[in-house]
Amino acid sequence: MVILVKDIMSKPVISIEENKTAEDAGKLMKRTRKGCLIVTKKNKPVGILSDSDLIKRVVATNLRAKQVKIKDIMSKPLVSVKTTDNILAAVRKMKKSNIHRLPVIEQGKVVGLISMYDAARTSPEMLDLLEYRLKMKDMQFDIKEEFTSGICEVCGNYSEDLRTTNDKWLCEDCREEGEIEL
Repeated sequence: MVILVKDIMSKPVISIEENKTAEDAGKLMKRTRKGCLIVTKKNKPVGILSDSDLIKRVVATNLRAKQVKIKDIMSKPLVSVKTTDNILAAVRKMKKSNIHRLPVIEQGKVVGLISMYDAARTSPEMLDLLEYRLKMKDMQFDIKEEFTSGICEVCGNYSEDLRTTNDKWLCEDCREEGEIEL
C-alpha cells in the first residue's frame, strides 16, 4: 500500500513574513505550539524557520532576538514535496537534505507540513522491527542446529552433513581426520 504525503501531513501550517524578528518568531512558535514556521515574502514561501534555527543562530551566538530578522536566519532554499508524493520519497528527501520537516506545496501555496515524526507515526510496526533488530544486535548468537548442508570450512567440498567442530563447519571426512590427529 502506497502512502501519500497528503494522507499524513499536518495542517494548518503557520507562516511568518521574512522581515519580522526572531523574537516575533519565538513568540509565535510559543503561542501556536509549533516547532517551525514557513517564512514568506509577499505571501509566497521562501524559507523555513525551526526552533533549532533559533537556538543555533540566535541563542547560541548571543544575538538579540529583537534585532535579528528572520530572513537572515531562516533555512533556504525551501525544500518541499507535493501532496501526491509518496511518503518514502519524502523521507528520502529529508534524509538527503538532513532536515526533519518538509513543507507540502500545491500551486505555489503551502498546504501542509510533513515531519519524520509523521512518517514514523504512520508505520509503528516498522518501529517495532527496528527495536527488535537493535535488541538482536546485542544478543549472543547461538547455533541450535546440530548439522546442516553446505561447504566444509576445511576442505571446501560440499556436504549434506556439516557439523560444528572447534567453531568450524566440517564435513564427515574432515571431522574424522581431526579425530585421527588428536
